[in-house]
Amino acid sequence: MKLLIKIGGTLLDVEEPRKRLAAELAEAASAGHQLVVVHGGGKQMTRFLAERGIKSEFVDGLRVTTPEVIDALLKVLAGTVNRQLVAAFIEAGVRAVGLSGIDDCLAEAEQLDPKLGAVGRIRRANPELLELLTGKGFVPVVACVAGDRQGHIYNINADQMAVACAAAFGAERLIFLTDVEGVLDASKRLLPSLTVAQSEKLIRDGVAKGGMQAKLNAAADALRNGVGEAVIAPGGTPGALARLLAGQAVGTRLMKEAAHD
Repeated sequence: MKLLIKIGGTLLDVEEPRKRLAAELAEAASAGHQLVVVHGGGKQMTRFLAERGIKSEFVDGLRVTTPEVIDALLKVLAGTVNRQLVAAFIEAGVRAVGLSGIDDCLAEAEQLDPKLGAVGRIRRANPELLELLTGKGFVPVVACVAGDRQGHIYNINADQMAVACAAAFGAERLIFLTDVEGVLDASKRLLPSLTVAQSEKLIRDGVAKGGMQAKLNAAADALRNGVGEAVIAPGGTPGALARLLAGQAVGTRLMKEAAHD
């Protein structure tokens, strides 16, 4: 099965969960799944900038991206965070290759809004590099940085990078590994499954907001663009990924329409 795994940056900030996730993904790769991994790193970015006296500014959940932020993006997200995750995969026996969307124009972007600076919107993803690597048994590990053919560099929302890569790669399943249990209802109970219409209602009612709203919107985009299934799963729970791939109900499964018996 072709899988796109998106790992939230919070899960990668500490060595132990990073190595555990790498080992769990190594098991999935050894079981024959073709994996592409996309990762975030917003927490690490904010800390790096703060240490240098640069305050992070957000508009509608997107980090305003100045030249200083682009520098941090390359040093931290495409640098330290990506390299540490690749190293953890190598230790787990995975033939991992670190990439960003700049490589071979894997993700071609354009400026989203001048007031956000170098925040980008992906215009197209080119899957040839992903197909070449996965076809030879490698696991691409992609940082959410993109470019264009004029040499510009853009900061990309990690969930949107995951969706673009999943759709271009033809992933049968997109799994968001997060630091929460899944999608919760108004009473804070886990919802094991949702349709796109139901997820949109959660957003309208103010139940799903912030980061979860972004994930639900991204999951809906993925389903509309040909990805078979999207799951928001608890990456902080040991063994959750293995149970999910074994067919057990873990986290929240997103579907276009309600399943029928």
